[in-house]
Amino acid sequence: MIKIMRTFFENLTKAQKVLVLVIMAVVLYTVSAGVSFSLFANSAAPKALDGSSLQTALPGAGGEQEDPGLPRTEACPLNGNLHTKPAKEAWDKRRPLAVMIENHQESRPQSGLSSADVVYETVAEGGITRFMGMYLCSFGDIQLGPVRSARTYFLDWLSEYDPLYAHVGGANTPGPANALGQIIDYKIKDLNQFGIGYPTFWRDYQRLGRPVATEHTMYTTTKKLWDIGEKKGWGVADALGVRWDKNFVPWKFLKSDEAVNIGAAATKMTVNFWESQKDYQVEWNFDQASNSYKRKNAGSDHVDLNTKQQLSPKTVIVQYMKESRANDGYEGNAHLLYANKGPQAPTGKALIFMNGKVVKGTWNKANRLARETFKDEAGKEISFVPGQIWIQTVPEGSSVTY
Repeated sequence: MIKIMRTFFENLTKAQKVLVLVIMAVVLYTVSAGVSFSLFANSAAPKALDGSSLQTALPGAGGEQEDPGLPRTEACPLNGNLHTKPAKEAWDKRRPLAVMIENHQESRPQSGLSSADVVYETVAEGGITRFMGMYLCSFGDIQLGPVRSARTYFLDWLSEYDPLYAHVGGANTPGPANALGQIIDYKIKDLNQFGIGYPTFWRDYQRLGRPVATEHTMYTTTKKLWDIGEKKGWGVADALGVRWDKNFVPWKFLKSDEAVNIGAAATKMTVNFWESQKDYQVEWNFDQASNSYKRKNAGSDHVDLNTKQQLSPKTVIVQYMKESRANDGYEGNAHLLYANKGPQAPTGKALIFMNGKVVKGTWNKANRLARETFKDEAGKEISFVPGQIWIQTVPEGSSVTY
């Protein structure tokens, strides 16, 4: 066969030989490119634990949504927001989920903050704020990220919920800010990425369509976290059969006919965490049509990458706390502490914004496990507008204007 092909080729004219060589080159390139692509695709696709290929999608709004045709009659225990009965059936089978989400400039816009029932925000270090989203009542699988590391004062707040806690490492220098050590001491139901990895967590380098540093790429979803929590024996009840809400004390919530004559007018607020860090200054603008507060971060609309919608909680709380350095030997003495619980600091000043108004009051938290409550100047517990609650902790003396 080879001899016949050689004879055939030798009998061709010079022009015909050139044409045959070109055709053969094109065919060879096409075949090799197809093989290379197939090999690359199979090797680049991440593998699930069972060895099957798993493609990671870019952040989206999540999967299944609540049926808009069903009545919303079921109040979320975390923020009073009304949901459908199928949503309640889902959250009745799981415990709350606390997730650390960063706010570095390279992380914006984040994914999943708009779906949190409650958001806690304060400085992690260097004037850069960090969020802890509390999830329970969101319907469908919500993508979350970028996920970052644990800090000690967030442990004090999450302990009220007995939740799963998702984060990527954390402060671990021996001393009062040793979050990783405290997670063990407090018996937190820990979902540290360092001990779990793929596919519960993965890195999405294309989340913003441009290069960012590796630390701004860690992703997960609510379903993945609840699933891994269930496998660890941390479903709605623990190994002893005790439900997460056995000792949980919900906040109080307003009814529609009560949400009018409370507080003084306040439709625009500016919150500074550290005066030197204007990139983390927050502005809230009240939107009467939705009865919510539209968030700006460093002067720009702060949106959720999942929904492309501006973050818009119903209630915004600013609580003042003493901020100090941990003095634990960590580089630059960057680890912070907040006096956020008793007996040394069981209470402090707070501003509660809702319905386009402000209520001056106090925050109260007797100990790590105690439910933090908010009271007006007369000492009466404040009832919130049902819907997302956003709690910002600022150092005493910080500038908050409204």
